[in-house]
Amino acid sequence: MAGSDGLSRRRFLGQTVGMGAAVPYIVSSRALAGPGRVGANDRIQIGFIGTGSQANWHLGELLKQPDVVVAAVCDVWKERRDKALAKCNGTARPFHDYRELLQQEDIDAVVIATPPHWHALQAIHACQAGKDFYLEKPMTLSVAETLAVLRAVRKHNRITQIGTQIHAWPNYRRVVDLVRSGNLGQISVVRTFNVMNQGPEGIGNPPGGEPPAGLDWDFWCGPAPLGPFHPLIVESAYTHGSFMAYSGGWTPGMAPHIIDLPYWALELGHPTRVSSSGGRYTIRDAGDAYDTHEVLWQYPNFTMTWMTSLVSSYGWDFQGEPGMKRRLGIYFHGVNGLLATDYSTHKIIPEGDRMKDAPAVPKVTPDSPGHHREWLDCLRTRRQPSCHVGYHYKIDVAINLAMLSLRLGRSVCFDPETETVPDDREAAGLLKPTYRDPWKLPAEYIG
Repeated sequence: MAGSDGLSRRRFLGQTVGMGAAVPYIVSSRALAGPGRVGANDRIQIGFIGTGSQANWHLGELLKQPDVVVAAVCDVWKERRDKALAKCNGTARPFHDYRELLQQEDIDAVVIATPPHWHALQAIHACQAGKDFYLEKPMTLSVAETLAVLRAVRKHNRITQIGTQIHAWPNYRRVVDLVRSGNLGQISVVRTFNVMNQGPEGIGNPPGGEPPAGLDWDFWCGPAPLGPFHPLIVESAYTHGSFMAYSGGWTPGMAPHIIDLPYWALELGHPTRVSSSGGRYTIRDAGDAYDTHEVLWQYPNFTMTWMTSLVSSYGWDFQGEPGMKRRLGIYFHGVNGLLATDYSTHKIIPEGDRMKDAPAVPKVTPDSPGHHREWLDCLRTRRQPSCHVGYHYKIDVAINLAMLSLRLGRSVCFDPETETVPDDREAAGLLKPTYRDPWKLPAEYIG
């Protein structure tokens, strides 16, 4: 199939979903061939699923790589798909339905940069079709989706990278070395935050209306509710974060970048108890997401907190220049000193003289060749990159438990061994999302 125009969506759905599960309707011979199919001198054939603002950044980065060919682009919005195609210098074929793209035998791997409500299903379908993937964050929007993606990746031996690009930045790697050196002493608390100030007007409240020509709104919504179209839902990743059904709000969008560092440096496991509070207190715009969110994650002998605000941009040590802008930070509270860091800077504030004889910290964590480059190299070696699903899924579970606690208005306990919510039928029943018919989370990956 050279593209998607010759196969109607209704007939395609009939051939896939209607047979009992939303899975690709063909298993390609390349998928059956197993891992390691990219030869040392082959150019890597990449397909793009989603061509919005973030996807276009990824597209630009991958087009710079000499060993990459962007061979396919898929989007349910023709205007955006055509713009992405135009950047590919004739190498890419267009697709409307991502499942059809996944059946192309020449595609080695895919970049999934669709809205978050699609991430889990498309990642699982990529695994089933034998495609490695680079997946934008948030990885998923529910605990059951998180674990389902993990099981699919393990079953089908896929090479994966989650799009927390900050993971590749030098500052994070030096902070990992500092924390693991032991100079700070025992760390009992980490505090994290991401703040901005949209004002009471938020992202604005322009009128809704009908979807633009060329946008398949039904398919865009996919497994999420088929709500009324609003232009701000699809305008950009920034405005999209104000609509809960399709993004989960700003915590799933930004916390993966920020709590990645304490998870990495401290090698954290799952939290045992999660408490979350917040709401839509100030903003009155076209969206429905919270403007304030506070989270407390409890681990054995350790606590981590998160704060997000859309209505106050005060950033403590990271205030910087005056005015309203997005600010973020991470504080490691050690018995010997405090380490304060953001994406690109860090500083240590000793507790008295408890660090006066602290040894120099050696450089242990190697520099990254770049988040995309690392993934591409691993497609050849068949080793997992540093931010693969098997590493990142615990971060995703923690965030999804926080969102569950916010939804319930109370704390949620979690069993790290069984990866379940014990003795809490209400919370356990909400771990798995309800998909809109005919979409289904494949049962074989649900524990």
